[in-house]
Amino acid sequence: MDKIYTKDWYVSAFKQLESRLNGESKTDFHRIRKNAIDRFIDLDFPTIKQEEWKYTNVSPIFKYNFQPAGSSAEVTADEIEKLKIKNLTENLIVFINGFYSAEHSKLLPLPDGVRIESLASMLKEEPELLLKYFGKYVKIDNGFVALNTAMVQDGTVVYVPDNCIIEEPVQVLNIAAGTKGEYVLSQPRNIIIAGKNSHVRIIETYHSLTEEPGFMNVVTEIDASENSYVELFRIQNENLSSFHVSKTQVEQERGSNFTSYNVTFGGSLVRNDLNTVLDNVNINANLFGLYILEDSQHVDNHTLIDHAKPNCLSNELYKGVLKGKSRAVFNGKVFVRKDAQKTNAYQSNKNILLSKEATVDTKPQLEIFADDVRCTHGATVGQLDEESVFYLRSRGIDEQNARSILIRAFANDIFEEIKIESLKEHLNNMIFEKLN
Repeated sequence: MDKIYTKDWYVSAFKQLESRLNGESKTDFHRIRKNAIDRFIDLDFPTIKQEEWKYTNVSPIFKYNFQPAGSSAEVTADEIEKLKIKNLTENLIVFINGFYSAEHSKLLPLPDGVRIESLASMLKEEPELLLKYFGKYVKIDNGFVALNTAMVQDGTVVYVPDNCIIEEPVQVLNIAAGTKGEYVLSQPRNIIIAGKNSHVRIIETYHSLTEEPGFMNVVTEIDASENSYVELFRIQNENLSSFHVSKTQVEQERGSNFTSYNVTFGGSLVRNDLNTVLDNVNINANLFGLYILEDSQHVDNHTLIDHAKPNCLSNELYKGVLKGKSRAVFNGKVFVRKDAQKTNAYQSNKNILLSKEATVDTKPQLEIFADDVRCTHGATVGQLDEESVFYLRSRGIDEQNARSILIRAFANDIFEEIKIESLKEHLNNMIFEKLN
Protein backbone atom coordinates (compact mmCIF):
# COMPACT_ATOMS: atom_id res chain seq x y z
CA MET A 1 0.00 0.00 0.00
CA ASP A 2 1.41 3.39 -0.98
CA LYS A 3 1.94 5.90 1.78
CA ILE A 4 -0.38 8.89 1.52
CA TYR A 5 -0.59 12.12 3.48
CA THR A 6 -1.37 11.20 7.05
CA LYS A 7 -4.26 13.55 7.76
CA ASP A 8 -6.05 12.56 4.56
CA TRP A 9 -5.56 8.87 5.36
CA TYR A 10 -7.34 9.13 8.71
CA VAL A 11 -10.07 11.45 7.43
CA SER A 12 -10.73 8.86 4.74
CA ALA A 13 -10.85 6.13 7.42
CA PHE A 14 -13.43 8.20 9.33
CA LYS A 15 -15.63 8.48 6.23
CA GLN A 16 -15.45 4.71 5.78
CA LEU A 17 -16.51 4.25 9.43
CA GLU A 18 -19.37 6.71 8.97
CA SER A 19 -20.64 4.81 5.92
CA ARG A 20 -20.98 1.63 8.02
CA LEU A 21 -22.94 3.19 10.90
CA ASN A 22 -26.39 3.16 9.30
CA GLY A 23 -28.91 4.61 11.78
CA GLU A 24 -26.25 5.40 14.35
CA SER A 25 -24.98 8.23 12.14
CA LYS A 26 -28.07 10.24 13.20
CA THR A 27 -27.40 10.01 16.94
CA ASP A 28 -26.06 12.60 19.39
CA PHE A 29 -23.03 10.40 19.92
CA HIS A 30 -22.10 10.52 16.26
CA ARG A 31 -22.41 14.29 16.29
CA ILE A 32 -19.61 14.22 18.88
CA ARG A 33 -17.59 12.10 16.44
CA LYS A 34 -18.16 14.56 13.60
CA ASN A 35 -17.15 17.55 15.72
CA ALA A 36 -14.01 15.66 16.72
CA ILE A 37 -12.97 14.91 13.12
CA ASP A 38 -13.33 18.63 12.36
CA ARG A 39 -11.03 19.35 15.33
CA PHE A 40 -8.62 16.70 14.05
CA ILE A 41 -8.46 18.43 10.67
CA ASP A 42 -7.70 21.74 12.43
CA LEU A 43 -5.13 20.33 14.87
CA ASP A 44 -3.43 17.54 12.91
CA PHE A 45 -0.85 15.52 14.85
CA PRO A 46 1.62 17.29 17.17
CA THR A 47 5.16 18.14 16.07
CA ILE A 48 8.42 18.91 17.87
CA LYS A 49 7.72 22.60 17.26
CA GLN A 50 5.14 22.41 20.05
CA GLU A 51 6.55 22.81 23.56
CA GLU A 52 4.71 19.80 25.01
CA TRP A 53 6.12 17.55 22.25
CA LYS A 54 9.59 19.05 21.69
CA TYR A 55 11.43 15.88 22.80
CA THR A 56 9.15 13.38 21.06
CA ASN A 57 8.97 13.17 17.30
CA VAL A 58 5.86 11.15 16.44
CA SER A 59 6.63 10.97 12.70
CA PRO A 60 7.80 7.29 12.90
CA ILE A 61 4.14 6.37 13.52
CA PHE A 62 3.23 7.70 10.10
CA LYS A 63 5.57 5.46 8.15
CA TYR A 64 2.63 3.04 8.16
CA ASN A 65 -0.93 3.37 6.94
CA PHE A 66 -2.56 1.92 10.03
CA GLN A 67 -5.95 0.43 9.32
CA PRO A 68 -8.69 0.83 11.95
CA ALA A 69 -9.69 -2.65 13.11
CA GLY A 70 -13.08 -3.71 11.82
CA SER A 71 -13.61 -6.74 14.04
CA SER A 72 -11.78 -8.92 16.52
CA ALA A 73 -8.97 -11.16 15.28
CA GLU A 74 -8.81 -14.80 16.31
CA VAL A 75 -7.21 -15.33 19.72
CA THR A 76 -7.23 -18.66 21.56
CA ALA A 77 -8.13 -19.32 25.18
CA ASP A 78 -4.58 -20.57 25.79
CA GLU A 79 -3.14 -17.28 24.54
CA ILE A 80 -5.46 -15.36 26.86
CA GLU A 81 -4.46 -17.55 29.80
CA LYS A 82 -0.76 -16.80 29.27
CA LEU A 83 -1.43 -13.05 29.40
CA LYS A 84 -3.52 -13.11 32.57
CA ILE A 85 -1.98 -12.32 35.94
CA LYS A 86 -1.41 -15.60 37.74
CA ASN A 87 -3.23 -16.26 41.03
CA LEU A 88 -5.34 -13.13 40.63
CA THR A 89 -9.07 -13.36 41.25
CA GLU A 90 -10.46 -10.61 39.06
CA ASN A 91 -13.27 -9.40 36.88
CA LEU A 92 -11.76 -9.96 33.44
CA ILE A 93 -12.79 -7.95 30.40
CA VAL A 94 -10.89 -8.62 27.17
CA PHE A 95 -10.46 -6.38 24.12
CA ILE A 96 -8.86 -7.59 20.90
CA ASN A 97 -7.71 -4.79 18.60
CA GLY A 98 -9.89 -2.43 20.59
CA PHE A 99 -13.09 -4.53 20.41
CA TYR A 100 -14.79 -6.33 23.29
CA SER A 101 -14.54 -10.13 23.30
CA ALA A 102 -17.46 -11.66 25.21
CA GLU A 103 -16.01 -15.11 24.57
CA HIS A 104 -12.89 -14.43 26.63
CA SER A 105 -14.32 -12.07 29.27
CA LYS A 106 -15.59 -13.23 32.64
CA LEU A 107 -17.20 -11.20 35.40
CA LEU A 108 -17.67 -12.27 39.00
CA PRO A 109 -21.00 -11.63 40.79
CA LEU A 110 -21.20 -7.87 41.25
CA PRO A 111 -22.99 -5.66 43.79
CA ASP A 112 -26.30 -4.13 42.74
CA GLY A 113 -25.91 -1.20 40.41
CA VAL A 114 -22.33 -1.90 39.36
CA ARG A 115 -21.76 -1.85 35.60
CA ILE A 116 -18.66 -3.34 33.98
CA GLU A 117 -19.18 -3.61 30.24
CA SER A 118 -18.12 -2.48 26.81
CA LEU A 119 -18.68 1.05 25.61
CA ALA A 120 -20.41 -0.29 22.48
CA SER A 121 -22.93 -2.13 24.64
CA MET A 122 -23.50 0.91 26.86
CA LEU A 123 -24.01 3.05 23.78
CA LYS A 124 -26.89 0.79 22.68
CA GLU A 125 -28.47 0.18 26.09
CA GLU A 126 -27.92 3.41 28.06
CA PRO A 127 -26.67 6.18 25.76
CA GLU A 128 -27.87 8.85 28.21
CA LEU A 129 -25.54 7.59 30.96
CA LEU A 130 -22.63 7.36 28.54
CA LEU A 131 -23.17 10.84 27.11
CA LYS A 132 -23.30 12.27 30.63
CA TYR A 133 -19.62 11.44 31.12
CA PHE A 134 -18.13 10.99 27.65
CA GLY A 135 -15.78 13.90 26.92
CA LYS A 136 -16.80 15.65 30.14
CA TYR A 137 -13.26 16.28 31.37
CA VAL A 138 -10.79 15.38 28.64
CA LYS A 139 -9.92 18.21 26.28
CA ILE A 140 -9.31 17.65 22.58
CA ASP A 141 -5.93 19.37 22.67
CA ASN A 142 -4.03 17.32 20.10
CA GLY A 143 -4.66 15.17 17.04
CA PHE A 144 -4.44 11.88 18.92
CA VAL A 145 -7.28 12.73 21.31
CA ALA A 146 -9.29 14.14 18.40
CA LEU A 147 -8.78 10.95 16.37
CA ASN A 148 -9.78 8.70 19.27
CA THR A 149 -12.94 10.75 19.85
CA ALA A 150 -13.83 10.81 16.17
CA MET A 151 -13.39 7.08 15.57
CA VAL A 152 -14.38 5.63 18.94
CA GLN A 153 -16.33 2.39 18.68
CA ASP A 154 -15.55 0.46 21.86
CA GLY A 155 -13.77 0.48 25.19
CA THR A 156 -14.39 -0.18 28.87
CA VAL A 157 -17.08 1.40 31.02
CA VAL A 158 -16.88 0.86 34.78
CA TYR A 159 -19.69 2.43 36.79
CA VAL A 160 -19.62 2.05 40.58
CA PRO A 161 -22.59 3.63 42.41
CA ASP A 162 -22.43 5.44 45.75
CA ASN A 163 -21.37 3.46 48.85
CA CYS A 164 -20.26 0.44 46.79
CA ILE A 165 -17.00 -1.49 47.02
CA ILE A 166 -15.83 -3.87 44.31
CA GLU A 167 -13.76 -6.35 46.28
CA GLU A 168 -11.89 -7.92 43.36
CA PRO A 169 -9.97 -5.82 40.83
CA VAL A 170 -11.11 -5.31 37.26
CA GLN A 171 -8.53 -6.45 34.73
CA VAL A 172 -8.89 -4.92 31.27
CA LEU A 173 -6.78 -7.05 28.95
CA ASN A 174 -5.98 -5.25 25.68
CA ILE A 175 -4.48 -7.41 22.93
CA ALA A 176 -3.06 -6.35 19.58
CA ALA A 177 -3.42 -9.23 17.11
CA GLY A 178 -3.20 -9.67 13.37
CA THR A 179 -1.53 -11.35 10.44
CA LYS A 180 1.76 -10.61 8.69
CA GLY A 181 1.67 -7.33 6.79
CA GLU A 182 -1.39 -6.11 8.71
CA TYR A 183 -0.92 -2.80 10.55
CA VAL A 184 -3.78 -2.35 13.00
CA LEU A 185 -4.99 0.84 14.68
CA SER A 186 -6.78 0.21 18.01
CA GLN A 187 -8.56 3.08 19.77
CA PRO A 188 -10.10 2.08 23.11
CA ARG A 189 -12.09 4.72 24.96
CA ASN A 190 -12.41 4.00 28.69
CA ILE A 191 -14.73 5.66 31.20
CA ILE A 192 -14.48 4.99 34.94
CA ILE A 193 -17.11 6.50 37.25
CA ALA A 194 -16.61 6.05 40.99
CA GLY A 195 -19.57 7.22 43.09
CA LYS A 196 -19.44 8.67 46.60
CA ASN A 197 -17.68 6.45 49.17
CA SER A 198 -16.97 3.82 46.48
CA HIS A 199 -13.86 1.71 45.99
CA VAL A 200 -12.54 0.25 42.71
CA ARG A 201 -9.22 -1.02 41.35
CA ILE A 202 -8.57 -1.21 37.60
CA ILE A 203 -5.67 -3.10 36.01
CA GLU A 204 -5.13 -2.19 32.35
CA THR A 205 -2.64 -4.41 30.50
CA TYR A 206 -1.48 -4.10 26.89
CA HIS A 207 0.09 -6.96 24.92
CA SER A 208 0.94 -7.95 21.35
CA LEU A 209 0.32 -11.32 19.76
CA THR A 210 1.96 -10.18 16.54
CA GLU A 211 5.43 -8.95 15.61
CA GLU A 212 3.99 -6.39 13.20
CA PRO A 213 3.91 -2.69 14.12
CA GLY A 214 0.62 -1.73 15.73
CA PHE A 215 -0.78 1.61 16.88
CA MET A 216 -2.68 1.79 20.17
CA ASN A 217 -4.34 5.19 20.73
CA VAL A 218 -6.10 5.22 24.13
CA VAL A 219 -8.17 7.81 26.00
CA THR A 220 -9.36 7.19 29.57
CA GLU A 221 -11.63 9.46 31.64
CA ILE A 222 -12.05 9.00 35.41
CA ASP A 223 -14.61 10.67 37.64
CA ALA A 224 -13.67 10.17 41.31
CA SER A 225 -16.55 11.39 43.47
CA GLU A 226 -16.55 12.43 47.11
CA ASN A 227 -14.55 10.07 49.39
CA SER A 228 -14.06 7.56 46.57
CA TYR A 229 -10.95 5.39 46.28
CA VAL A 230 -9.65 4.61 42.80
CA GLU A 231 -6.51 2.69 41.91
CA LEU A 232 -5.41 2.48 38.27
CA PHE A 233 -2.62 0.15 37.14
CA ARG A 234 -1.43 0.50 33.50
CA ILE A 235 1.07 -2.11 32.33
CA GLN A 236 2.26 -1.68 28.74
CA ASN A 237 4.18 -4.65 27.31
CA GLU A 238 3.53 -4.55 23.57
CA ASN A 239 6.14 -5.60 21.00
CA LEU A 240 9.17 -3.40 20.37
CA SER A 241 7.93 -2.28 16.94
CA SER A 242 4.59 -0.97 18.22
CA PHE A 243 3.40 2.58 18.94
CA HIS A 244 1.35 3.54 21.99
CA VAL A 245 -0.22 6.92 22.79
CA SER A 246 -2.45 7.37 25.84
CA LYS A 247 -4.29 10.22 27.53
CA THR A 248 -5.77 9.74 31.01
CA GLN A 249 -7.82 12.57 32.54
CA VAL A 250 -8.95 12.38 36.18
CA GLU A 251 -11.36 14.67 38.04
CA GLN A 252 -11.24 14.34 41.86
CA GLU A 253 -13.87 15.52 44.30
CA ARG A 254 -13.75 16.20 48.07
CA GLY A 255 -11.91 13.57 50.10
CA SER A 256 -11.18 11.31 47.12
CA ASN A 257 -8.04 9.22 46.80
CA PHE A 258 -6.58 8.41 43.37
CA THR A 259 -3.47 6.30 42.86
CA SER A 260 -1.91 5.52 39.50
CA TYR A 261 0.83 3.02 38.64
CA ASN A 262 2.09 3.47 35.10
CA VAL A 263 4.54 0.75 34.00
CA THR A 264 6.13 0.71 30.55
CA PHE A 265 8.21 -2.18 29.23
CA GLY A 266 7.30 -2.41 25.53
CA GLY A 267 6.79 -0.23 22.49
CA SER A 268 9.04 1.49 20.00
CA LEU A 269 7.54 4.91 20.69
CA VAL A 270 5.31 5.48 23.73
CA ARG A 271 3.67 8.67 24.95
CA ASN A 272 1.70 8.66 28.23
CA ASP A 273 -0.23 11.78 29.31
CA LEU A 274 -1.75 11.66 32.80
CA ASN A 275 -3.60 14.65 34.26
CA THR A 276 -5.53 14.90 37.49
CA VAL A 277 -7.48 17.87 38.86
CA LEU A 278 -7.84 18.10 42.65
CA ASP A 279 -11.04 20.11 42.51
CA ASN A 280 -12.05 20.18 46.18
CA VAL A 281 -10.51 19.88 49.65
CA ASN A 282 -8.80 16.97 51.46
CA ILE A 283 -7.90 15.12 48.27
CA ASN A 284 -4.97 12.71 47.79
CA ALA A 285 -3.33 11.99 44.44
CA ASN A 286 -0.46 9.50 44.06
CA LEU A 287 1.29 9.04 40.71
CA PHE A 288 3.89 6.29 40.41
CA GLY A 289 5.69 5.26 37.24
CA LEU A 290 8.36 2.83 36.10
CA TYR A 291 9.91 2.42 32.65
CA ILE A 292 12.58 -0.12 31.71
CA LEU A 293 13.85 0.46 28.19
CA GLU A 294 16.25 -1.20 25.76
CA ASP A 295 17.47 -0.98 22.15
CA SER A 296 16.12 2.26 20.62
CA GLN A 297 12.86 2.52 22.61
CA HIS A 298 11.52 6.02 23.22
CA VAL A 299 9.11 6.65 26.12
CA ASP A 300 7.68 10.04 27.06
CA ASN A 301 5.74 10.48 30.33
CA HIS A 302 3.89 13.78 30.72
CA THR A 303 1.95 14.39 33.95
CA LEU A 304 -0.03 17.29 35.36
CA ILE A 305 -1.31 17.54 38.93
CA ASP A 306 -3.63 20.53 39.21
CA HIS A 307 -4.13 21.65 42.83
CA ALA A 308 -7.27 23.76 42.42
CA LYS A 309 -8.45 23.84 46.07
CA PRO A 310 -6.79 23.94 49.54
CA ASN A 311 -5.69 21.20 51.94
CA CYS A 312 -4.71 18.56 49.40
CA LEU A 313 -1.74 16.22 49.06
CA SER A 314 -0.01 14.87 45.96
CA ASN A 315 2.94 12.53 45.73
CA GLU A 316 4.64 11.66 42.44
CA LEU A 317 7.56 9.29 41.87
CA TYR A 318 8.69 8.08 38.44
CA LYS A 319 11.75 5.87 37.94
CA GLY A 320 13.50 4.70 34.81
CA VAL A 321 16.15 2.16 33.79
CA LEU A 322 17.62 2.57 30.31
CA LYS A 323 19.82 0.30 28.20
CA GLY A 324 21.09 0.41 24.62
CA LYS A 325 20.24 3.58 22.69
CA SER A 326 16.91 4.08 24.44
CA ARG A 327 15.57 7.48 25.41
CA ALA A 328 13.20 8.58 28.14
CA VAL A 329 11.38 11.87 28.56
CA PHE A 330 9.77 12.94 31.83
CA ASN A 331 7.83 16.18 32.10
CA GLY A 332 5.88 16.44 35.34
CA LYS A 333 4.09 19.64 36.27
CA VAL A 334 2.55 20.44 39.65
CA PHE A 335 0.25 23.45 39.35
CA VAL A 336 -0.87 25.14 42.59
CA ARG A 337 -3.62 27.70 42.09
CA LYS A 338 -4.02 30.86 44.15
CA ASP A 339 -6.80 29.44 46.33
CA ALA A 340 -4.99 26.13 46.99
CA GLN A 341 -3.48 27.06 50.36
CA LYS A 342 -2.10 24.33 52.65
CA THR A 343 -1.04 22.27 49.62
CA ASN A 344 1.55 19.53 50.08
CA ALA A 345 3.12 18.34 46.82
CA TYR A 346 6.13 16.09 46.31
CA GLN A 347 7.60 15.14 42.95
CA SER A 348 10.66 13.11 41.98
CA ASN A 349 12.10 11.51 38.84
CA LYS A 350 15.08 9.13 39.16
CA ASN A 351 16.90 7.37 36.35
CA ILE A 352 19.66 4.79 35.94
CA LEU A 353 21.57 4.60 32.67
CA LEU A 354 23.09 1.19 31.88
CA SER A 355 24.81 2.29 28.67
CA LYS A 356 26.64 5.35 27.36
CA GLU A 357 24.19 5.71 24.48
CA ALA A 358 21.01 5.89 26.61
CA THR A 359 19.62 9.40 27.26
CA VAL A 360 17.08 11.06 29.55
CA ASP A 361 15.37 14.44 29.23
CA THR A 362 13.76 15.21 32.58
CA LYS A 363 11.86 18.34 33.51
CA PRO A 364 10.02 18.34 36.85
CA GLN A 365 8.08 21.60 37.22
CA LEU A 366 6.35 23.55 39.97
CA GLU A 367 4.03 26.47 39.23
CA ILE A 368 2.88 27.91 42.55
CA PHE A 369 0.47 30.82 42.95
CA ALA A 370 -0.38 30.22 46.64
CA ASP A 371 1.87 31.30 49.51
CA ASP A 372 1.12 28.74 52.26
CA VAL A 373 2.35 25.52 50.65
CA ARG A 374 4.97 22.81 51.03
CA CYS A 375 6.23 21.63 47.64
CA THR A 376 9.41 19.88 46.54
CA HIS A 377 10.65 18.45 43.28
CA GLY A 378 13.83 16.94 41.91
CA ALA A 379 15.42 14.69 39.31
CA THR A 380 18.50 12.45 39.16
CA VAL A 381 20.28 10.64 36.35
CA GLY A 382 23.14 8.27 37.15
CA GLN A 383 24.65 4.80 36.88
CA LEU A 384 24.53 1.74 39.08
CA ASP A 385 26.72 1.90 42.15
CA GLU A 386 29.75 -0.22 41.17
CA GLU A 387 30.71 -0.72 44.83
CA SER A 388 27.34 -2.38 45.43
CA VAL A 389 27.86 -4.55 42.35
CA PHE A 390 31.31 -5.54 43.64
CA TYR A 391 29.88 -6.35 47.09
CA LEU A 392 27.25 -8.71 45.64
CA ARG A 393 29.81 -10.36 43.37
CA SER A 394 32.07 -10.92 46.36
CA ARG A 395 29.18 -12.94 47.85
CA GLY A 396 29.24 -15.35 44.90
CA ILE A 397 26.60 -13.66 42.71
CA ASP A 398 27.48 -13.31 39.03
CA GLU A 399 27.61 -9.82 37.53
CA GLN A 400 24.36 -10.02 35.55
CA ASN A 401 22.34 -11.18 38.56
CA ALA A 402 24.07 -8.64 40.81
CA ARG A 403 22.99 -5.82 38.53
CA SER A 404 19.50 -7.28 38.25
CA ILE A 405 19.15 -7.39 42.05
CA LEU A 406 20.19 -3.75 42.39
CA ILE A 407 17.81 -2.60 39.65
CA ARG A 408 14.90 -4.49 41.19
CA ALA A 409 15.71 -2.84 44.53
CA PHE A 410 15.75 0.54 42.76
CA ALA A 411 12.31 -0.15 41.29
CA ASN A 412 10.84 -1.48 44.52
CA ASP A 413 9.83 1.98 45.79
CA ILE A 414 7.23 2.10 43.05
CA PHE A 415 5.57 -1.16 44.06
CA GLU A 416 5.91 -1.33 47.84
CA GLU A 417 2.46 0.16 48.49
CA ILE A 418 0.64 -2.28 46.15
CA LYS A 419 -1.74 -4.38 48.24
CA ILE A 420 -2.48 -6.97 45.53
CA GLU A 421 0.26 -9.53 46.16
CA SER A 422 -0.29 -11.48 42.94
CA LEU A 423 0.03 -8.26 40.93
CA LYS A 424 3.18 -7.26 42.79
CA GLU A 425 4.72 -10.67 42.08
CA HIS A 426 3.66 -10.41 38.43
CA LEU A 427 5.41 -7.05 38.08
CA ASN A 428 8.57 -8.32 39.76
CA ASN A 429 8.66 -11.25 37.34
CA MET A 430 8.22 -8.88 34.39
CA ILE A 431 11.13 -6.75 35.60
CA PHE A 432 13.33 -9.84 35.91
CA GLU A 433 12.42 -10.98 32.39
CA LYS A 434 13.00 -7.52 30.93
CA LEU A 435 16.43 -7.23 32.54
CA ASN A 436 17.55 -10.72 31.56
